[in-house]
Amino acid sequence: MLQTDWNTVFPLLTVATTAGFVLLLAMVGRVGTLRRDIGPAAAVLSVLGLAVSAGMTLWQWFSFPRGFDPDTFSGLLRVDRFAIFFNLLLCAGAVLCILLSSRLTGKLKTFAGEYYALIVLAVFGMMVMVNTTDLVVLLVGLETMSLAVYVLVGIRRHDQRGSEAAAKYFLIGAFASGFLVYGIALTYGIAGSTRMEQIAVALADSGGMPGAGKVALAGLGLVLVGLFFKVSAVPFHMWVPDAYEGAPLPVTTFMAVAVKAAAFAVLARLLVIGFHPLAHHWLPVLWALAVATMTLGNLAAIFQGSIKRMLAYSSIAHAGYLLVALASLSPEPGLAVQQRVLLSLLYYLVVYTLMNVGAFGVLIYLERGGRPMETLEQVRGTGYGYPVLGAAMAVFMFSLAGIPPTGGFMGKFYVFTAAIDRGLVWLAVIGVLNSAVSAYYYLRVTVQMYMRESEKSLPRIPFSIPLALALTVCFLGIFYLGVSPAGLLEAAGRAVEQATGMVILK
Repeated sequence: MLQTDWNTVFPLLTVATTAGFVLLLAMVGRVGTLRRDIGPAAAVLSVLGLAVSAGMTLWQWFSFPRGFDPDTFSGLLRVDRFAIFFNLLLCAGAVLCILLSSRLTGKLKTFAGEYYALIVLAVFGMMVMVNTTDLVVLLVGLETMSLAVYVLVGIRRHDQRGSEAAAKYFLIGAFASGFLVYGIALTYGIAGSTRMEQIAVALADSGGMPGAGKVALAGLGLVLVGLFFKVSAVPFHMWVPDAYEGAPLPVTTFMAVAVKAAAFAVLARLLVIGFHPLAHHWLPVLWALAVATMTLGNLAAIFQGSIKRMLAYSSIAHAGYLLVALASLSPEPGLAVQQRVLLSLLYYLVVYTLMNVGAFGVLIYLERGGRPMETLEQVRGTGYGYPVLGAAMAVFMFSLAGIPPTGGFMGKFYVFTAAIDRGLVWLAVIGVLNSAVSAYYYLRVTVQMYMRESEKSLPRIPFSIPLALALTVCFLGIFYLGVSPAGLLEAAGRAVEQATGMVILK
């Protein structure tokens, strides 16, 4: 009989219900004489729903484990502090992206409601992904998220670049999902289960089964291919530049922060629990992928004239830094080592969210003046023309480059320290060198804003409360986490205790 504890799934149900009500609001807004722009109302409803879900998630954090049973639906869902941490991060990232979307939805007009409904629905899929240790439920959540994001990329139906980007993203994403499904099938054939803990037990005891090792490695490889696509690791990154450039800026922001955070959460839990017995096989692969992803992302970003494509390759490079953390996991079941590594991963993802939302948010704010801000030439002189926005963009660029005292510096410090603690000194050295290379193209944006004069007069930019609020949160968060990281580190430490505490091998 299916065992349920509804307290554990209230945050997920709230997000799903919010998506339904926003979609209903969009339908009502098109009926007869009631036809009107429901964008602001849909945005407020979406933010309220995500805020309520975040409030319930906070209650779960402080009441854990007394208030509810972490395992519910007969183990299909697991709401531990690791999942709760990412639920909060996903809700916060989605709210920030919604605050950046007012100008876009003003252009979408009658499709504004669908836009917000898709964002909330994508968040629901992500929360399902991070709240499960069952591969089939993981697949359901991943496809829910993916289908919503595919549509968001092409939400501007009459924009040729957006339609092309959505088509490429969908086709490559469907191909990657096929790898994931086939990998789950092979893994089930070996383990007889799709639960991560049971998979770990089966893989640890499969030595006497003829051919089991090869099938297990094939399943592992196919599952990882599907997830590497979502985290934009090389060589599964080819969709990123076109999708980021063709999508509207708020959608690009959402893809850069929320999708990547959910994918890395799943990847970390899967490697620490389900496929940990095969760590000797996947750790060298992660080492190589981390180096390739960092290097290609940074070198390609140098030659980009488009800021969106530059930030797209920057996103690939940051995926490489995050892979450095995962490559630093220990093949032994020592919990202290795993916890230090995952702590650096969680800290970096929070900082990464603030940095990217801030950088894209400044570009969105600059476009309110009526001029496109997609290339380096177009942002010339904006530092002096808009001093507050220029200063904010400089801080976000410094943080992305890893310059102290920003949160980006501390994030890279913890990731590279985790690698050194594991004896991966060369991997840390390569990461530091890549970070130095990235400083060139990040600082180039600041140079264009402050040391080059605009060829045209800069228009007046109307003030926007939602955009200003989002940028203020990111700006203050970057400095706070760079100067005082203790609070986030403590929260991340509590979260990873749950993830590493479930390692099966003793």
